[in-house]
Amino acid sequence: MSGIATVMKKEFARFFGDKRMVLSTLLSAVLIYVVYSFMGTAMQDMFAPDVDHTPIVYAVNLEAPIEQRLQSAGLSVRQIGENEVDSVKERISQRDVDVVAVFPIGFVELATAFNPQTVGGLPPNVEVFFNSTDPNSSNTFMRVVGLLDEYEAYLSNRFSKFDINRIDADMPVSPDLATEADISATIISSLMPMLLMMFLFTGCMALAPESIAGEKERGTLATLLVTPLGRSELAAGKILSLAVLSFLSGLVTTVATILALPNLMGGGADGAIVDVGIYSTTDYIWLGVVILSTILLSVAVISIISAFAKSVKEANMAISPLMVIVMVVGVTGMFGGIAENPMLYLIPFYSSVQSMSGILALDYYTTNVAISSISNIVYACIGGIALTKMFNSEKVMFSK
Repeated sequence: MSGIATVMKKEFARFFGDKRMVLSTLLSAVLIYVVYSFMGTAMQDMFAPDVDHTPIVYAVNLEAPIEQRLQSAGLSVRQIGENEVDSVKERISQRDVDVVAVFPIGFVELATAFNPQTVGGLPPNVEVFFNSTDPNSSNTFMRVVGLLDEYEAYLSNRFSKFDINRIDADMPVSPDLATEADISATIISSLMPMLLMMFLFTGCMALAPESIAGEKERGTLATLLVTPLGRSELAAGKILSLAVLSFLSGLVTTVATILALPNLMGGGADGAIVDVGIYSTTDYIWLGVVILSTILLSVAVISIISAFAKSVKEANMAISPLMVIVMVVGVTGMFGGIAENPMLYLIPFYSSVQSMSGILALDYYTTNVAISSISNIVYACIGGIALTKMFNSEKVMFSK
């Protein structure tokens, strides 16, 4: 038992005597808590309407009793003619408008008089169109349907006085105006940025510490430093080669994830919920540019951290908190809404997530994506210069 106690005492002394190890452990725990908190908030915000948004209901043949109920519930009502319905439905598909409700002429009288026991035929039908990929539209739709249900209960508790979105010959299609492309883009853009950041950074993290801290630990890096090879050439060669290898590593994982997305969402091979064929060649090119620039930035940052470390183990421990931070940034892509301010695309990693989210959501400005990619490359070049200076420092390279 004394031997076991001696070993344990030695290990405890090693752990608690290393401030960086203790700090990395504590920081990782804090960041993991932040990640899960962010994810919970993100999942809520994905389906939550904008609190500052005023719900607007466009209506055809709307009569005073219904209009008063809608307005008293805080909904803004705008009456339109039947000739305007198609244009409003198009705006709903583009997420510019919340809901349009089409009432039959004389709806209140028809609903009040309808009695299935004495009147033949079907009850009057109200058509309410919305967009399920827009939280504001979905929320407004549910509120309108709820208010109509309350009105129906007010008219009679014994039988149905009217229908809402009855599927028949007069309305053979779904009232949900979201296209399959909209649904696919919404699902993919909420999941893939976080997964891409995780895959890309993990690929860089698996290669860079071994290439720099590993060679430093084995002494082979010292051999390279005494050769005629320029330090800037060494730094550039390390970063570029690691970037290519990291890209290949991340590419394999990313392609596998994209191909598995339909199964992940329960679609299967036939009639998959997620369709990855909605993107154009231009979209894929911009996505590739963002991914490559993000890899260059990640490799540069991880290489600098690895150069400070004395061993691969120490490098991995130092990089772990950064990995959690990148995951937190990746989760921001689940919050919905793409940043429009170009200045936000100068923020490392966050700009990559926003660019990926915008491209995958089919809602992006090429200028912002270009700013993100260029800034990543500039930061990577600055990292290369810093790594060169570290290679020139004997204190950093030959520390024990």
